[in-house]
Amino acid sequence: MSYNFDEIIDRKGYSTYKTDLAIARFGTDDLLPLWVADMDFRTPDFIMNTIKERCRHEVMGYTILPADYVEPIIDWLYKRHQWTVKKTWIEFIGGVVPAIAYSINSFTKEGDAIIIQTPVYPPFMHYVECNNRKLICNELVLKNDKYAIDFELFEKQIIDNEVKMYILCSPHNPGGRIWTKNELEILADICHKHKVLVISDEIHADLALAGYKHIPFASVSDVARDNSITLMAPSKTFNMPGLGSSFYIVPNKKIKAVFDRFIDRMDCRAGNIFAYTATQAAYSYGEEWLLQLLDYLQGNIDYVAHFIKLNIPQLKVMLPQASFLIWIDFRSLGLNDDEIKNLLVKKAKLGLNDGPSFGPGGSGFARLNIACSRSTLELAMSRLKECFC
Repeated sequence: MSYNFDEIIDRKGYSTYKTDLAIARFGTDDLLPLWVADMDFRTPDFIMNTIKERCRHEVMGYTILPADYVEPIIDWLYKRHQWTVKKTWIEFIGGVVPAIAYSINSFTKEGDAIIIQTPVYPPFMHYVECNNRKLICNELVLKNDKYAIDFELFEKQIIDNEVKMYILCSPHNPGGRIWTKNELEILADICHKHKVLVISDEIHADLALAGYKHIPFASVSDVARDNSITLMAPSKTFNMPGLGSSFYIVPNKKIKAVFDRFIDRMDCRAGNIFAYTATQAAYSYGEEWLLQLLDYLQGNIDYVAHFIKLNIPQLKVMLPQASFLIWIDFRSLGLNDDEIKNLLVKKAKLGLNDGPSFGPGGSGFARLNIACSRSTLELAMSRLKECFC
């Protein structure tokens, strides 16, 4: 079937993070909310139908994980990413961000150093610091309008700070980079050499755009496989983050035993009654929807890039290789971060994620979520243009 991504759905009044937190976040709700990384598109019919079917049985009691829960995941990972994953490697978890927090508490102790690469998804920093670990920021380097890794500095920081854990964002958020096999192999070798456990957040894995291919970290080498925890979810891909359905993949039996034990001790293994069946439906029936989604997202990215180049050449757009997020460079304006935020919120009436929240390297940038109708994006760009007229 053909899916309609041009449809505009009013999300206000449904306890929606993106719309109903606008006043708390921006001081006003008189703006286009283009910040939180979920999509404004209708959650696919095959997911909604499985939820509706479950609701026909009108007992919302305790629910166990279906015996065949992992089969669609295994098939999907092999077909989409050519990654052969064994059933014994996979476990359900309620969310990728909680899994990051659990991994920090499972494998490090207070005072231990954990390295991340900024600018990056803000919870990476938050959960390192709020768990009283030492945050080490390996700032990414801008090369040819995309991010690259300073491997020499990365290794030096690991040695100097006796780093115990590395949280990898792959594909990268907010820059949209898909790391190459060679880059991942180098990271894997450095971390293996210095006994640094890798936590690979791959929640945007399925959103690789045309011409690009996501490579799971654990698939690049034996040392990567045996020294990592991979975190994935259908939530970004199929616009179902509210269902709290994710999973972790750990090939190394010893590492998995430690992590499983922590999850059991915290009693945080169970999901809500719809989480399991929705995941199975997503990975069983979602391929055609995803192909149409990626085509629409690419059109939105092309539109924004062309519009800004033609009408607001002072700004630079970092073209993503994956995801529905665009990292925009405002630095040539000579404004500080508060002035950039005021320009966006008060003049353009746009709610974007401000760059500094992504850590060192984020100053002077803002993140735009383009997973919305084309007409919404056209309105957003016209408002932004008016600020420069």
